[in-house]
Amino acid sequence: MIKIGQKYKHFKGDVVEILNVATHSETLENMIVYEHNNKVWVRPESMFFSKEDISTRKDNVTHQKYRFELIEEEK
Repeated sequence: MIKIGQKYKHFKGDVVEILNVATHSETLENMIVYEHNNKVWVRPESMFFSKEDISTRKDNVTHQKYRFELIEEEK
């Protein structure tokens, strides 16, 4: 389950922070609102959590499997 304030690593090396979850007014689809490089972005939840394997992309500097991967919180 997504939580406000969670941080995810983007496959290009940046860290993004979840700001909120919004609902698209026409489709009622959940939208993830996040901060990336000091800008606020929105992406459909289905795209944010896509299981498309991007590990072979040339611009994947982190060598991660997915576009966004959760950074585990320290306990």
